[in-house]
Amino acid sequence: MDKETVKCIAYVKASKYRKDILLEIDNDLKLPSEISKEVSIRINHVSNTLKQLKDANLVECVNEEAKKGRLYQTTEKGKGIIEYLTKKI
Repeated sequence: MDKETVKCIAYVKASKYRKDILLEIDNDLKLPSEISKEVSIRINHVSNTLKQLKDANLVECVNEEAKKGRLYQTTEKGKGIIEYLTKKI
């Protein structure tokens, strides 16, 4: 495993919000309000965490131009982190 992947795994695991939100989006298109309901995290925290995950290139907004109804999905890098976090040993 390369250093960048290890760094990303540590970054996600260091925050329950980052981990829960990333796992919730897993291979789906989700609105922040949907994520908020599913993981029981206030919408403002979801929005802040999505920005952090986006800055780390783990999620992307597929309709950035939208003021409302922005949809998020995991990137390939994010999918790799999810695979690591969910694998059974």
